[in-house]
Amino acid sequence: MSKNHIISLIESAPLASLSRSDLDAIRAHTGDCVNCRRAFEAAQISVLLLQERAAETFEPSPFLHTRVLAKLRERQTTSELWGWTKVWRAAGALASTMVATVAALAVLTFVIPGSQTISGPEVSTALNNYSAEEMLLDQGEALNDQVSEDQILNTLYGAEEEAAR
Repeated sequence: MSKNHIISLIESAPLASLSRSDLDAIRAHTGDCVNCRRAFEAAQISVLLLQERAAETFEPSPFLHTRVLAKLRERQTTSELWGWTKVWRAAGALASTMVATVAALAVLTFVIPGSQTISGPEVSTALNNYSAEEMLLDQGEALNDQVSEDQILNTLYGAEEEAAR
Protein backbone atom coordinates (compact mmCIF):
# COMPACT_ATOMS: atom_id res chain seq x y z
CA MET A 1 0.00 0.00 0.00
CA SER A 2 1.31 3.40 -0.96
CA LYS A 3 1.88 6.03 1.72
CA ASN A 4 0.72 8.91 -0.54
CA HIS A 5 -3.07 8.86 -0.51
CA ILE A 6 -4.97 10.46 -3.38
CA ILE A 7 -7.97 11.73 -1.37
CA SER A 8 -6.59 15.27 -1.43
CA LEU A 9 -6.25 15.02 -5.23
CA ILE A 10 -9.87 13.87 -5.56
CA GLU A 11 -11.13 16.66 -3.32
CA SER A 12 -9.03 19.41 -4.96
CA ALA A 13 -10.91 19.53 -8.28
CA PRO A 14 -13.95 17.99 -10.00
CA LEU A 15 -13.27 14.61 -11.59
CA ALA A 16 -14.11 15.91 -15.07
CA SER A 17 -11.38 18.55 -14.84
CA LEU A 18 -8.59 16.20 -13.72
CA SER A 19 -5.82 15.57 -16.23
CA ARG A 20 -5.12 12.18 -17.80
CA SER A 21 -1.97 11.70 -15.69
CA ASP A 22 -3.91 12.48 -12.46
CA LEU A 23 -6.58 9.93 -13.39
CA ASP A 24 -3.90 7.30 -14.13
CA ALA A 25 -2.27 8.01 -10.74
CA ILE A 26 -5.64 7.69 -9.01
CA ARG A 27 -6.42 4.37 -10.72
CA ALA A 28 -2.99 2.98 -9.89
CA HIS A 29 -3.27 3.97 -6.25
CA THR A 30 -6.86 2.74 -5.80
CA GLY A 31 -5.76 -0.76 -6.84
CA ASP A 32 -3.67 -0.98 -3.65
CA CYS A 33 -5.56 1.26 -1.16
CA VAL A 34 -9.10 0.30 -0.13
CA ASN A 35 -9.90 3.65 1.55
CA CYS A 36 -8.85 5.68 -1.48
CA ARG A 37 -10.83 3.34 -3.78
CA ARG A 38 -13.98 3.98 -1.71
CA ALA A 39 -13.39 7.74 -1.85
CA PHE A 40 -12.87 7.61 -5.65
CA GLU A 41 -16.04 5.52 -6.12
CA ALA A 42 -18.00 7.96 -3.94
CA ALA A 43 -16.72 10.87 -6.04
CA GLN A 44 -17.79 9.10 -9.24
CA ILE A 45 -21.24 8.37 -7.83
CA SER A 46 -21.69 11.99 -6.72
CA VAL A 47 -20.76 13.20 -10.23
CA LEU A 48 -23.39 10.89 -11.73
CA LEU A 49 -26.04 11.99 -9.23
CA LEU A 50 -25.35 15.67 -9.91
CA GLN A 51 -25.58 15.12 -13.68
CA GLU A 52 -28.90 13.29 -13.33
CA ARG A 53 -30.31 15.97 -11.04
CA ALA A 54 -29.24 18.74 -13.41
CA ALA A 55 -30.89 16.94 -16.34
CA GLU A 56 -34.29 16.84 -14.61
CA THR A 57 -36.86 19.42 -15.59
CA PHE A 58 -39.42 20.61 -13.13
CA GLU A 59 -42.95 21.34 -14.16
CA PRO A 60 -44.89 23.75 -11.95
CA SER A 61 -48.24 22.63 -10.65
CA PRO A 62 -51.12 23.32 -13.05
CA PHE A 63 -52.69 25.87 -10.69
CA LEU A 64 -49.53 27.87 -10.00
CA HIS A 65 -50.28 30.36 -12.74
CA THR A 66 -53.84 30.84 -11.42
CA ARG A 67 -52.67 31.29 -7.82
CA VAL A 68 -50.00 33.82 -8.79
CA LEU A 69 -52.45 35.91 -10.81
CA ALA A 70 -55.02 35.80 -8.01
CA LYS A 71 -52.41 36.99 -5.51
CA LEU A 72 -51.43 39.85 -7.85
CA ARG A 73 -55.06 40.93 -8.20
CA GLU A 74 -55.49 40.82 -4.43
CA ARG A 75 -52.44 43.03 -3.90
CA GLN A 76 -53.64 45.52 -6.51
CA THR A 77 -57.03 45.90 -4.82
CA THR A 78 -55.36 46.24 -1.43
CA SER A 79 -53.00 48.94 -2.69
CA GLU A 80 -55.95 50.94 -4.02
CA LEU A 81 -57.32 51.40 -0.49
CA TRP A 82 -57.25 54.85 0.99
CA GLY A 83 -53.79 55.72 2.35
CA TRP A 84 -54.93 56.28 5.93
CA THR A 85 -56.44 52.81 6.11
CA LYS A 86 -52.99 51.24 6.21
CA VAL A 87 -51.85 53.71 8.85
CA TRP A 88 -54.97 53.05 10.93
CA ARG A 89 -54.38 49.30 10.75
CA ALA A 90 -50.84 49.78 12.01
CA ALA A 91 -51.54 52.30 14.78
CA GLY A 92 -55.27 51.87 15.45
CA ALA A 93 -54.93 50.41 18.93
CA LEU A 94 -52.55 53.15 20.04
CA ALA A 95 -54.74 55.93 18.64
CA SER A 96 -57.89 54.43 20.22
CA THR A 97 -56.19 54.23 23.60
CA MET A 98 -55.03 57.83 23.36
CA VAL A 99 -58.54 59.08 22.47
CA ALA A 100 -60.04 57.13 25.37
CA THR A 101 -57.45 58.57 27.77
CA VAL A 102 -58.13 62.13 26.65
CA ALA A 103 -61.89 61.59 27.02
CA ALA A 104 -61.43 60.15 30.53
CA LEU A 105 -59.22 63.08 31.55
CA ALA A 106 -61.76 65.56 30.17
CA VAL A 107 -64.53 63.92 32.19
CA LEU A 108 -62.41 63.96 35.34
CA THR A 109 -61.45 67.59 34.80
CA PHE A 110 -64.75 69.18 33.82
CA VAL A 111 -67.64 66.99 34.90
CA ILE A 112 -66.70 65.59 38.31
CA PRO A 113 -65.54 68.81 40.05
CA GLY A 114 -68.71 70.65 38.86
CA SER A 115 -70.94 67.95 40.29
CA GLN A 116 -69.70 68.47 43.86
CA THR A 117 -71.84 71.12 45.52
CA ILE A 118 -72.00 72.29 49.11
CA SER A 119 -75.48 72.69 50.54
CA GLY A 120 -77.02 73.49 53.86
CA PRO A 121 -75.30 75.18 56.77
CA GLU A 122 -71.87 74.34 55.38
CA VAL A 123 -72.41 76.90 52.59
CA SER A 124 -72.30 79.90 54.89
CA THR A 125 -69.34 78.51 56.82
CA ALA A 126 -67.41 77.71 53.64
CA LEU A 127 -68.13 81.13 52.15
CA ASN A 128 -67.21 83.05 55.28
CA ASN A 129 -63.93 81.28 55.93
CA TYR A 130 -60.77 82.42 54.31
CA SER A 131 -59.34 80.34 51.53
CA ALA A 132 -56.18 78.36 52.06
CA GLU A 133 -54.23 80.73 49.85
CA GLU A 134 -55.41 83.78 51.79
CA MET A 135 -54.55 82.16 55.08
CA LEU A 136 -51.08 80.96 54.09
CA LEU A 137 -49.91 83.61 51.68
CA ASP A 138 -51.71 86.60 53.23
CA GLN A 139 -53.46 87.49 49.98
CA GLY A 140 -56.77 89.31 49.68
CA GLU A 141 -57.86 91.20 52.80
CA ALA A 142 -55.20 91.97 55.34
CA LEU A 143 -55.29 89.54 58.23
CA ASN A 144 -54.85 90.56 61.82
CA ASP A 145 -51.54 89.65 63.42
CA GLN A 146 -53.56 87.93 66.11
CA VAL A 147 -54.44 84.92 63.91
CA SER A 148 -52.74 81.86 65.34
CA GLU A 149 -51.60 78.67 63.67
CA ASP A 150 -54.38 76.78 65.43
CA GLN A 151 -56.99 79.02 63.84
CA ILE A 152 -55.45 78.47 60.40
CA LEU A 153 -55.37 74.69 60.81
CA ASN A 154 -58.93 74.64 62.18
CA THR A 155 -60.08 76.71 59.24
CA LEU A 156 -58.35 74.44 56.73
CA TYR A 157 -59.19 71.09 58.22
CA GLY A 158 -62.47 72.02 59.89
CA ALA A 159 -64.13 72.76 56.54
CA GLU A 160 -63.00 69.38 55.25
CA GLU A 161 -64.38 67.58 58.29
CA GLU A 162 -67.71 69.37 57.98
CA ALA A 163 -67.89 68.57 54.27
CA ALA A 164 -67.15 64.90 54.99
CA ARG A 165 -70.12 64.68 57.40
